[in-house]
Amino acid sequence: MNRLADERSPYLRHAATQKVDWHPWSEEVFQRAVDENKPVFLSTGAVWCHWCHVMAQECFENEDIAAILNEDFICIKLDRDERPDIDRRYQQAVVAISSTGGWPLSVFLTPEKMPFFGGTYFPPEDSQGRPGFRKVLAAVLDFYRNKKGDVEDYARKLVEHLKPGPADHGNPDAAMLDSALESVLSAADSVNGGFGSFPKFPMAGAIDLLLNRYALTGDERAASVVRKTLEAMARGGFCDQLKGGFHRYSVDEAWLVPHFEKMADDNAWHLRNYAAAYALFGGESLREVAEGIIRFSRDVLSDPAGGFYASQDADVTPDDEGGYFTWTDADFRQILDEEESRVLQLHFFSSRGRMHHDEAKHVLCRAKEPEEIAGLTGIEIGKVHEFIAKGKAKLLAAREMREAPFIDRTLYTSLNGMYIAAFLNAYRVFRDEQVREFALLSLDRIVEEHIVEGELLHAPGIPALLDDYVYLSEALLCAYEVSGDLAYYDRAALLMMSCVERFRDRESGGFFDAEEGLLGIRLKPVEDIPHPSANAVAIMLLLRLGRITGREEYRQYAEESLKVFAKTAALIGPHAAYYFCALDAWLNPVSLTVQAAAGSDLAITALQSLHPFRSIVYAEDGGHVIPCFGSVCHEPVSDPQTLAALLRSRCIQ
Repeated sequence: MNRLADERSPYLRHAATQKVDWHPWSEEVFQRAVDENKPVFLSTGAVWCHWCHVMAQECFENEDIAAILNEDFICIKLDRDERPDIDRRYQQAVVAISSTGGWPLSVFLTPEKMPFFGGTYFPPEDSQGRPGFRKVLAAVLDFYRNKKGDVEDYARKLVEHLKPGPADHGNPDAAMLDSALESVLSAADSVNGGFGSFPKFPMAGAIDLLLNRYALTGDERAASVVRKTLEAMARGGFCDQLKGGFHRYSVDEAWLVPHFEKMADDNAWHLRNYAAAYALFGGESLREVAEGIIRFSRDVLSDPAGGFYASQDADVTPDDEGGYFTWTDADFRQILDEEESRVLQLHFFSSRGRMHHDEAKHVLCRAKEPEEIAGLTGIEIGKVHEFIAKGKAKLLAAREMREAPFIDRTLYTSLNGMYIAAFLNAYRVFRDEQVREFALLSLDRIVEEHIVEGELLHAPGIPALLDDYVYLSEALLCAYEVSGDLAYYDRAALLMMSCVERFRDRESGGFFDAEEGLLGIRLKPVEDIPHPSANAVAIMLLLRLGRITGREEYRQYAEESLKVFAKTAALIGPHAAYYFCALDAWLNPVSLTVQAAAGSDLAITALQSLHPFRSIVYAEDGGHVIPCFGSVCHEPVSDPQTLAALLRSRCIQ
C-alpha cells in the first residue's frame, strides 16, 4: 500500500495498491526530494486511459522496476482530470522534449519541479521502437547524478522556452472569418468525413463554425461537410451503436475502430452539434443520434440526483482493449436466433472493424443499411427493420450482463457546465421537458455544492480554473433563457465578473487558464483541445452579457480578447475554430428582448430561433418581443408567427 488510498481521485485510488511508493502532488513531497537529493518521477494520466492501465500493469506492478523507482526517485501520481493545469504544463514540456504528448505522461523533474526529460507510454523493455522503462530509468538517474549542473541548466532553458512570448495583436474582421471558413473546408476529409487523417478526433468547434456559417449564409459547402461528418461519425464504431453516445476518438480515418473511453466533454459537444444540425437540416437520423447521446448520458454518465460524471473507462482489463463493446460471430449466434444473427452480422460487421489484438472481435458499425440487406437476402424490408430492432435490444441486454468499464463519478464543475448547457440547448430544439428538468436539477446541485464560502471549486478541495468559471457561467445563462429566472442570470454575471478579476490578462487581454502559473508559466490557450477553448467561450459569454445588460466593459473585454488571439487563431485555423465562432458572434449579434412570460408562445418562438448568436433578455410583460440585429432594432412584435418569420429571414430558412 502506498500513499494514495485516501485520495478523492479514483485514478489515484486505483494506484493505491501498486508496488510504487506513490505520493499525491504536494509541496511536502518536493521538499522531500530536496532533502534526499533525488529526481522526481511524475506520472499523470486518467482512470479512462487504456495505455495508463497497460503501463501500470507492465511497469508499476513489476517488482524490479518498482524497487528502482522507490530507491532512487520520489514518485508522484497525478490525475489529469483533477489537475489539468499541472498536467497541461508538463504536457507542453514533454512535447518540446520528444515531439509527442498524451497519456500516460511520464516526466522527470528536479526537486524544484523543473522538467528535464519525459515521454508517454514506456514498455518495461525495448519494444516496437520504444525504449524500455528500465533503460530510461537508468539513463535518467545517471544523467541526474553525474551531470546535475547540465540537468539544471537544461531544465531552466526548457521552462523559459515554454513561457509564452508577448502577444502580437491582430485586427479581427469579416475577411478573417471568411479565411477561417476556407481553412476548415480545406481540412475536411471528403471521403470519410471529419478533418485530417488518423487518428481522427471529432472537432466540435469546426463543426459548430460550419453550422453557424450555413445558418447565416446558406453556404452549401459548409452544409455538405457537416452532413457527411455527422453521418460518418454516427455510422462508425466511434458511435456506440447499441447504447448511444460516442467514444473518444477513432484510430482510423473512417471512424470504424475507436479508443473506447467515453468522455463527458466529448458527448456534451456532440449533443450540441447534432441538435443544432437537426434544427437546421431536419432528418430523423440526426435526431436519433442526439437522443442516443441523451439516453447514454442519463443512463450511464449522470447521477439521478443531478450532475454528470466525468468518464467511462475504455476497458475492463488492460489486456482486452474494448472487450465490453466488441463482439464475435459466436456471440451473435448464441444471443440471436438464426435470422436475426444473419441480418445483424450484415448490418454491424465490417472487415475493417476487427480489433487489432483479436481479429475475431468486431466493433459494431453500420456496415450495411436495411435496404441493402433486404436486397442481398431477399428478406422483406419491414422484416429487416424488425430483426434489427429486436436484435439490438437482445445484444444490449446481453452486454449489460457483462462486467462494465469503470465510471469516474467525480462531478467536475467545467464538465457539468458543458453538459448542462448542451442539455438546455437540446431542450430548445426537441422540447423534451425531462431534459430541461434534469439540466436545471444538475445546475442547482453544482452551484450548491461547488461554490463554498463564495469560492468556486473545480471539484471538492480543488480550486476552480478558467474552464470552470466559463462553462458554469454559460450553463447559468442558458438556464436563464429557458426559465426566465433572474437568479440564474445574476449568478452568471457575478461569476463572469469574478472570472475577469481572477484570470484576465490586464496587460494584453485574454484569459489565463489558472490564477497562478506553475513554474511561472501562465497560459492563455485558444486552441480547441479537443473541446472548444475556454477563451473562445468566454468571448461569447462577454458578448451575450454585453447585449443583455448594455454594459460597455463586457464588450471591451470581448473585443480585447478577439484582438489578442487573432494572429494565433489565424495560424492554427481549424484547431481554433471556436474562436472564429466567437468572431462570428461579434460580427452578427441578435438580441431579443422578450416582454412576455417564459414558456409563452412568444418566448418559445424566441428560444427556437435558428440564429446561432441570439441573446434573450426578459423584461416586464408587455406581450411582445423587441428584436435587434446588430445595432438596429425593429418595431416590437406581438405575434409569434410574425416573429418566427422575421427571425427566419435573418437565417437560411
